Amino acid sequence: MKISSSKTLVLASLVGSALAGGIYTLDECVRGEGFYDSFNFENITDPTHGRVTYVNRTTAERLNLTYATSDTFILRADDTTVLGVNDTGRNSVRIRSNRRHREHVVVFDIQHMPEGCGTWPAIWETKEAGWPAGGEIDILEGANDVVPNQSTLHTGHNCSMPNNTLQSGTFATTNCDASVAYNVGCGVKYAQDNNSFGPGFNSIGGGWYAMERTLHYIKVWFWERHDPFVPLDVSSGAWIIDTDGWGTPAANFPNNTECDIQSHFEDNNIIINLTFCGDWAGNPALYNASGCPLDCVTYVNNNPTAFTNAYFEISSMNVYK
Repeated sequence: MKISSSKTLVLASLVGSALAGGIYTLDECVRGEGFYDSFNFENITDPTHGRVTYVNRTTAERLNLTYATSDTFILRADDTTVLGVNDTGRNSVRIRSNRRHREHVVVFDIQHMPEGCGTWPAIWETKEAGWPAGGEIDILEGANDVVPNQSTLHTGHNCSMPNNTLQSGTFATTNCDASVAYNVGCGVKYAQDNNSFGPGFNSIGGGWYAMERTLHYIKVWFWERHDPFVPLDVSSGAWIIDTDGWGTPAANFPNNTECDIQSHFEDNNIIINLTFCGDWAGNPALYNASGCPLDCVTYVNNNPTAFTNAYFEISSMNVYK
């Protein structure tokens, strides 16, 4: 496409402004079958000790645990197999982006997310090697259908967040150090938005999650599908975005005297996965408090049809830099 000299000057001005934060240009657009090119399937033992078997791409496609159209990508768990006590876990999928990112914005258009007792779905970023030295950003995460969504950072030593940040959510914990308090991290619970996670999210047709990472802060936003205030550059998947026009974030993790963002976060991969039980969803106190039956492992073993709705349906993922 040919751009006139005047348009070139305007575009150069916009792109240059990205150095100060706010305006970014599209770096990668992943849609439908494009997820197979941009992600790899991690056939690994679950590091969170879940009742799950992560399968490779060949197995996932053969078992119909993943499929795609031109504009939709599905990632789901097995919902037909009763597991024996000696089985390794319920078949599911964990994918990791081929590319790593440092300062960037990522926007997910999600139609549906996994739901059900025992489920622990997540969309997040980290550097797996040497974790948690390279940091971890949990954008969308929860367990056992408990609402609302919680966005959390996990880091190495010496990283804490102030309580008085500009955000719509509320800090549940402020110490991000993964070695403290059984790795709960510094998490922000979304304010009074039961549609940000689980069945409520699915009942409204999902929405958009976005995360911006700079040298000065990490922010996460969520907009419901029919929110009249969702920014047009988000809903349209625009080539150029301006995060300064996105309003107050749901979660805001600023660089501060107790946490140097730049030193705690390295180039991270994007990960999308669905596990069961494990360190969080399977914690007996948390599992029982959520109103789920039996114990987590027994429930997941014996009730495959309970996971018919345990799937991600993602329309697109756009990365901006």
